[in-house]
Amino acid sequence: MLTYVLITPARDEAEFIELTIKSVIAQTIQPAKWVIVSDGSTDGTDEIVLKYAAEHPWIQLVRMPARQERHFAGKVHAFNAGYEQVREMAFDVIVSLDADISFPQDYFSFLMGRLETDPELGLIGTPFREGGSGGYDYGIVGLDHVSGACQVFRRQCFEQIGGYVPVKGGGIDFLAVITARMKGWKTRTFTGKECTHHRQMGTAQQGALAVRFKTGLKDYRLGTHPVWEFFRGLYQMTRRPFLGGGLLLFCGYAWGVISREERTVPTETMRFRRREQMSRLKQIVVGKAHMKRAPVS
Repeated sequence: MLTYVLITPARDEAEFIELTIKSVIAQTIQPAKWVIVSDGSTDGTDEIVLKYAAEHPWIQLVRMPARQERHFAGKVHAFNAGYEQVREMAFDVIVSLDADISFPQDYFSFLMGRLETDPELGLIGTPFREGGSGGYDYGIVGLDHVSGACQVFRRQCFEQIGGYVPVKGGGIDFLAVITARMKGWKTRTFTGKECTHHRQMGTAQQGALAVRFKTGLKDYRLGTHPVWEFFRGLYQMTRRPFLGGGLLLFCGYAWGVISREERTVPTETMRFRRREQMSRLKQIVVGKAHMKRAPVS
């Protein structure tokens, strides 16, 4: 079985991190090392981690100084501080694990098994649920997308893509997925397991509607094709919050166009992503057209 290490950036995660810790401790195959990086936490996160680290020597707490801003680049800096603690270790797989998720006991043995069966897989994960609702609709985004809640990298893939890129506006998890595919690796979400994300993604300091606007703006910065964004907005109008969510997505993207926001991805990456999006959109349209023509049995 492949050996793996975990790295978890955590900033004020006292509400949920104990659920994550208990999930990892209960795994049928435990990690060789788990580095939890407290990114200036002041809410008791450190004390919770230290309690479990005293009982499990493979858990390590790394403290980082407090910072005023809360942005996605900070998460990368915290992750890199954790990576420094395992860089010289011998391991096969490195996992970026959020501090607010939980999962079944055989979660990582399942994922290690998938990597063992296909050496071309570079980055994998599973679907997630947010509370009682579903996560991504993989009928739309495709199973080659891997959620940032838990990204499982083959070590060679992680090192080849240069790890995570510190982008303040977000999209660091997405960039890792795209870059892995650009480097020739397969990326895959396996639906045989799932994890639970206990905080709605992107809402640590803002409401769900504000998240939709910022998502549209982030899509622009990350080079999303305007045609894809149009259909994405229409799709979002059919999900909660109805209509408003899709409209705010449009507004965020439009604001990026009007204000000429700086792109956060290289031109080559943007072109690669747009080709994938148009190919995926064609698959969706053809698939739905085929379903409409199919006879009712």
